[in-house]
Amino acid sequence: MRPRDPVLLSAHRCGAGGDKDLENTREALDRALGLGVDYVEFDVHRSSDGELLLHHDDWIQVDGRKRWVRESTLAQFQATRPHVLRYDEVLQILAGRARAHIDLKFSSPGGAHEIAAVARAVEVMGAENIVVTTLDDRSVRAVREWSDAEGLPVLAGLSLGRRVRGLPLRAAVRIRLSELFPRLRYRASLANVMVANHTLARYGVARFARRRGLPLLVWTIDTEKSLHYWLKPGRAWLVTTNHPDLALEVRDRRAARLRA
Repeated sequence: MRPRDPVLLSAHRCGAGGDKDLENTREALDRALGLGVDYVEFDVHRSSDGELLLHHDDWIQVDGRKRWVRESTLAQFQATRPHVLRYDEVLQILAGRARAHIDLKFSSPGGAHEIAAVARAVEVMGAENIVVTTLDDRSVRAVREWSDAEGLPVLAGLSLGRRVRGLPLRAAVRIRLSELFPRLRYRASLANVMVANHTLARYGVARFARRRGLPLLVWTIDTEKSLHYWLKPGRAWLVTTNHPDLALEVRDRRAARLRA
């Protein structure tokens, strides 16, 4: 990214905004595409019968109880969310219209399932039109090693900013320190894009990315004040937001001032 390039925008959870019922749905996806965003972000889980589907949380509600998505079949999931989007369907919709910001919510031994998911995205959309993010260090490394071996320019980033609420204090502190000082994790994971919660980005991760020449993806920017800050050219490469309409307006106003 050149310093004067506009910061790109990614519609979080397919652009659902604050409506949880619209998260990762076709209605939200169509709305985001209608706005003309650069990327559409969506969360990908793998069901117990090997199907890839869009859902944010790790669990679903079944008869008033939480059930892990990974332990549910596609049919069981569809019984609770009949309008669920499947991964391949979304790739086909996005191809040629917007780029895909794929947030993987699953992991597997050796990263086999993650690699298969990314390979399918490359097949449908092209390697240059996707960015892959995940909280799992080993998943990032598996995808990067595969893409390097295939000679593909896939961007894969280790997402910093996982929730630590409820964890033992020592574990929570260890995780936060590894995110505030991510050199060892990024080196081990081979990540080639920096991905961080906006607070961590302000507390030094953005500086880390600049020093190492890594593109910076910041999530999730929703207030107009924060959008003005992060949409300044050169400050980030890609910003994820729940309010792509507002973000596009802020970016357009900034561009107009620069042209004036």
